[in-house]
Amino acid sequence: MHISIVTLWKQKKSKREIAKITGHDRKTVKRIIKSYEETGQELPVLNRKQSILNEYKEQIMELIEQNLTAVRIHEKLSEQGVSTSYSSIHRYISKIKIDDKICVRFHTPPGEEAQVDFGYLGRLPDETGRLSKAYAFNMRLCYSRLDYFEIVFDQRVETFINCHINAFSYFGGVVKVVKIDNLKAAIIQAHFYEPTYQQIYKRFADHYQFFPLTCRVASPQEKGKTESGIRYIQINFIAGRKFENNQELKLSLKEWLDNKCNTRIHGTTKKVPRIVFENEEKELLISLPINDFVFPNLITRKVGKDCHITFANNYYSVPYQYVHKIVEVTLDIKLIKINYENQQIALHERCEAKGQFITNKAHYPKYKLYEPHSLEYQNKYRDKLKAIGQYAGDLFPLLVKYYPHSWYPMAKGILSLQKQYTNDVINLACQRALSFDAISYQKIKAICYSGCYVLPIENINNIERREGVANDYYA
Repeated sequence: MHISIVTLWKQKKSKREIAKITGHDRKTVKRIIKSYEETGQELPVLNRKQSILNEYKEQIMELIEQNLTAVRIHEKLSEQGVSTSYSSIHRYISKIKIDDKICVRFHTPPGEEAQVDFGYLGRLPDETGRLSKAYAFNMRLCYSRLDYFEIVFDQRVETFINCHINAFSYFGGVVKVVKIDNLKAAIIQAHFYEPTYQQIYKRFADHYQFFPLTCRVASPQEKGKTESGIRYIQINFIAGRKFENNQELKLSLKEWLDNKCNTRIHGTTKKVPRIVFENEEKELLISLPINDFVFPNLITRKVGKDCHITFANNYYSVPYQYVHKIVEVTLDIKLIKINYENQQIALHERCEAKGQFITNKAHYPKYKLYEPHSLEYQNKYRDKLKAIGQYAGDLFPLLVKYYPHSWYPMAKGILSLQKQYTNDVINLACQRALSFDAISYQKIKAICYSGCYVLPIENINNIERREGVANDYYA
């Protein structure tokens, strides 16, 4: 109705003629024409009632970020005196969440950006002929959608960088920005505003003159082009194919990359990536560096649960706080420096022999140092027995002497008698055991049980001789 009336008015029809043609009342025609002349809008302006919750939108969004449900958010607002129903809150939150899921498609100029990622492909034949976990490395140029794929069997820093080098060589140049996920091979600590880069990867980026740009954590849409690239190789190259060996895998991938992947009509751009690249993007890439990137004398290792890393068939200790973490090892002629997140955490002299453990005991938690053959462990139980009484303390060195490999369960057994007997009873039982040379937990337990610790002791010389052994031990 509004469009018809406005159109006729633009055609210089009178209000009377418009009313007659459209069949509407002249007052209605007059009102619509007046609204059009005031606002310039051909359609009616809807006077929608604003929600009272708009005033609290920022607060509601903060509560949503805290994973509070609509019920809890309704309770929170009610506590502040906001008078609204739960259903209104639920509708309002649903609208916010729908808006939050909207994404913007990013368009980058030629030569500006590439995106990289790893994707799992299953088990494929490695260079040794065994079936191993395989990963696809993908670098995709964002403008032309030209792809580079490489199949690798680990995600180490060296592998990640070598894949970059091969990709830039394939393209014949370097982009200004490489967008990466928060891979450990590139990012030590993920942070949107200022991430901590892996040291070698950052040196490599500087050498090739590109800027590594990280995605926000759990935001794969920010590198959606390479995300789709990983799916593309999984579905269109790996699916339905079997490879006899690693050489066949590499040759098949190269043939597919050159003759299928990069010569297809891309689903989004409706253009052939190779043609777009050659005509519009290639000449805008940064030239490859004249000198090859030289890996610094630095390697990465994972700390084992025994608090050691392996290098050159030897084992070097690392503080226990870094167990299962990836550390960086800087090699010197005589030293091995171990770093974590650019901080030195251990230093050792290099060992020339093989199969040796170079261990700093301070790298273990203190309670782990208490092993039966360690002095710390002996001192712990010596002090506990001495706390029972003099004779229990005199008994301890004899336990160590007579039972060098099993003294500690006997010492624990004597201490366990405290659950049933007083320290005085246990101490007197140890005195009697010393007098009869009955140095064992079972004998002391039997003495306590029988009550014979109260009987007179005749073999005083034997006790004195045993006390002499104890004095020598404690001396």
